[in-house]
Amino acid sequence: MTVAAEGSPPLRMTRARRNALLRSEPVQGFALISPTFLYALILLVLPIMVVIAHSFWTQHYLTIDRTFTLENYRVALTEPIYRDLLWRSLYISLTVSLFTVVLAYPIAYFISFHGGRHKSLWLFLITIPFWTSYLLRVMSWKVILGYNGVLNSGLMGLGIIDEPSTALLYNSSAVIITLTHAWAAFAILPIFVSLEKVDRTLVEAATDLGDGPLRSFLRVTLPLSAPGIISAALIVMIPTVGDYVTPKLVGGKDGVMIANAIQAQFGKAANWPLGAALSVTTMLIVSLMAGATVLIIRTLQRMAR
Repeated sequence: MTVAAEGSPPLRMTRARRNALLRSEPVQGFALISPTFLYALILLVLPIMVVIAHSFWTQHYLTIDRTFTLENYRVALTEPIYRDLLWRSLYISLTVSLFTVVLAYPIAYFISFHGGRHKSLWLFLITIPFWTSYLLRVMSWKVILGYNGVLNSGLMGLGIIDEPSTALLYNSSAVIITLTHAWAAFAILPIFVSLEKVDRTLVEAATDLGDGPLRSFLRVTLPLSAPGIISAALIVMIPTVGDYVTPKLVGGKDGVMIANAIQAQFGKAANWPLGAALSVTTMLIVSLMAGATVLIIRTLQRMAR
């Protein structure tokens, strides 16, 4: 009884500490996010790990050799066809990102600074194209840019050209135009949110100090909206690298991107390891480009200050 009595206070202290630990904010926070974390881990990280594992294996006819090898990465990085497709995909993605940001910024600026009480209506109108299928929007551009399409017919009606042009469709330019239209709204929204956070009194102060509209925009509004520009560029750049539907429908042989080659390896070629290596290589390069883009824009932003 004496031993139990002497040992009971430390036992009660241990239980008190355990209860206090369970009631602590970090533990409660982790308990709240752990189901979500596990869900994301299963749906996001696990598939990526499976793809990475496949990229180190080798395909032999219809069987997969699970011996570790870097041959697939050698092919992905050195074969001219895959290297050219990757560079073309990066070029198209960067060009689309640039065009969408340049076109989206004036629209977002107008809605934020001049939309007044109709801002919600303008944002609602921007979302109208998403009421239709993505495939229908791509096919509409195929109709517009086609040999007998709306654009060729209009140019011929105006007397600008004598016969339909074949240079409007089935090339990289058609892919860039289609993707720019498809992703424009995704660039408008983050820029609008960033512009809404700009303190209007700073703009007024710049005007009171003698800055004109252009100078106050370049010195105040544009730097403060840089986070929205970065977000818009990344939101557009990352998924467009992996787009394969648009190049397949309007790109032709001159507009094929790396995602089409990946789809072919997982599909007709049935070479999953090579397709996985192409996927991982593209993912790593896009991640490096995204990080470099953020770093460059933030450096320019600091220099502007």
